[in-house]
Amino acid sequence: MTREQVLAALKGVNDPAGGDIVSSGTMRALNVDGETVRFVLEIDPARAPAFEAVKAEAEAALSAIGATANIVMTAHSAPAAPPELKPRAAAPTGPQKIPGIDRILAVASGKGGVGKSTVSANLACALAAEGRRVGLLDADVYGPSQPRMLGVSGRPSSPDGKTILPLRNHGVTMMSIGLMTNDDQAVVWRGPMLMGALQQMMTQVQWGALDVLIVDLPPGTGDVQMTLAQKAPVDGAVIVSTPQDVALLDARKGIDMFKQMNVPILGMIENMSTHICSNCGHEEHTFGHGGVTAEAEKLGVPLLAEIPLDLQIRLAADGGAPIVTSQPDSAQAAGFRKVARSLIEAGHA
Repeated sequence: MTREQVLAALKGVNDPAGGDIVSSGTMRALNVDGETVRFVLEIDPARAPAFEAVKAEAEAALSAIGATANIVMTAHSAPAAPPELKPRAAAPTGPQKIPGIDRILAVASGKGGVGKSTVSANLACALAAEGRRVGLLDADVYGPSQPRMLGVSGRPSSPDGKTILPLRNHGVTMMSIGLMTNDDQAVVWRGPMLMGALQQMMTQVQWGALDVLIVDLPPGTGDVQMTLAQKAPVDGAVIVSTPQDVALLDARKGIDMFKQMNVPILGMIENMSTHICSNCGHEEHTFGHGGVTAEAEKLGVPLLAEIPLDLQIRLAADGGAPIVTSQPDSAQAAGFRKVARSLIEAGHA
């Protein structure tokens, strides 16, 4: 008994819905085993009585060619009802405010080595000295220096495996990826890992109630800067640069980046502005002078301070107590205190 013989016989059996049971698709799962023929008739349950006659006709047709029929009738399963569509709250888009933090200020530079982290640490301490509740986020993931500058060591704890408790010193609440790694361990991460780490440090750290969170950004115009502006409302940026032309070229790119992301520039700081010899008192402008002043005037933003190139500032930072904290009444600390007061008076901190 061949399959073709069976199909030819069954094509002579009419389907009540029209045509024959083979062409209409009512006959399913045909199996020919010697002289035994098995198949399924898939029918509408409401028409089951009518198909009893069809089944009998199919058995007779197969018997006529010497085959034994084994026919099973099965009902169509009712189509599943579509799931009920329920309105769902749209996922939040755009920057989301971090609970407890009133303002976020970014401290940025176009290039590395201009003293941006030193400015960030001293500015945070100066604002704390003015009575502000200050947090400092070290977002320079590849070169985290704030733990050393603020004299903070040890690893942050987590009470529940989700929330991170930051560390605190000199009146500043601080978090840095440098607290999670060894001093000599490189952070070898791609862009998505950087963005994930930054978002964790912003949203999963228990910052508490802060008047201002200062974010020490890495140099350049990359993933970290874009992620910060996209995930959190940044109230303004302070640009740090030395007076030399090479530094200003990169600072202009950083300023343009913040403009594209609609982050206002609050002002510029000329770091390493001048050097006074500790032996003879001679003043010299190692990196040039006035370049940042001219750039600030061109942009229509204030020049917040001119910070000297001074050994005491460097020693204080390396020692874990920024000059604003270790020598608050010194001439070297005066510039940072001036910046803090200017930002407070302008309502930015």
